[in-house]
Amino acid sequence: MASSTSSGIAGRAAGGPANNEGPDAAPLPPRPLRGWQQALRDAIRDAAELCSLLELDAAQLGLSAAAARDFPLLVPRGYAARMRRGDPDDPLLRQVLPIRAECAVTPGFSADPVGDAAAQRAPGLLHKYAGRALLVTTGACAVHCRYCFRRHFAYDELPTAGVAWEPALAEISADRSLEEVIFSGGDPLTISDVRLSELAARLATIDHLRRLRIHTRLPIVLPERVDDALVAWLSGTRLTPIVVVHANHPAEIDADVAAALARLAAAGALLLNQAVLLAGVNDDVETLVELSRRLIEARVFPYYLHQLDRVAGAGHFEVAIERGRELVEQLRARLPGYLVPRYVQEFAGEPCKRPLS
Repeated sequence: MASSTSSGIAGRAAGGPANNEGPDAAPLPPRPLRGWQQALRDAIRDAAELCSLLELDAAQLGLSAAAARDFPLLVPRGYAARMRRGDPDDPLLRQVLPIRAECAVTPGFSADPVGDAAAQRAPGLLHKYAGRALLVTTGACAVHCRYCFRRHFAYDELPTAGVAWEPALAEISADRSLEEVIFSGGDPLTISDVRLSELAARLATIDHLRRLRIHTRLPIVLPERVDDALVAWLSGTRLTPIVVVHANHPAEIDADVAAALARLAAAGALLLNQAVLLAGVNDDVETLVELSRRLIEARVFPYYLHQLDRVAGAGHFEVAIERGRELVEQLRARLPGYLVPRYVQEFAGEPCKRPLS
């Protein structure tokens, strides 16, 4: 992944001209990857520093100290390196910058828009849909996306040690209707491979389980995370591994991200992407077409295009459903069917995600 120091931001390593050097400049080569824990420790946590690196006037961006206190800024430097200098409307920047619009009260938006609280069967265990259950493994992430539907989740109540997971594991073991367990969060890949492999090994002893799914943004925002240890335990589990990544914009997929995704595919994981339709980020057909193309070139199938979960603080990201339907129809006219994601919305208490197109 391209990385940066306080002296500046590097351009994208692949997928078009380097952001910071003009339309005719050659792309910068990928920089050597560092250890993911160090890269996470070095992440940017101050909006003023991010604005300085991007050569932006913080006073003109509508920054909000209140929004940052409620949900602190966090963005890896390599991810910031893909943002365009001097562009306050950069689609990657828009996803992470705490602004005043987050403090607005929007009717219909709530702290738990998808009904996580009602779906809890044991500490950290959510069961909403037939055949699969979800473990909220951690509250930690490598990036704080401002539209996150779990930005108000009670993470302090999660199990934190191996023995604390026993009630959830007992529930999974007792329910023979379950075939699949999903590691979610936060982001499960912020957990060490030792802990993840131990939890996966416990699940593999439950004979009715067949698949292990991991929902993660780290291969996109922190591709260093896809290291030898992760590949080793993921390729060694009895359970069929499925990795669902989260990219919303083609600029998020540079050469280092593509290499990390290729490693996951080579390890035998089925790779899927879920994106969120976001105003000012990807609510135009050209962006969505290019996103699907970049994903499949990185061996990732476009799986879902989510209508925004109506979480408090994210109202300014909402795109009208009719506009979303128009975009999907335009995608169908331009792409083969396997490159058109399913346009869906999650509603609390419903037995599946609701198709919108």
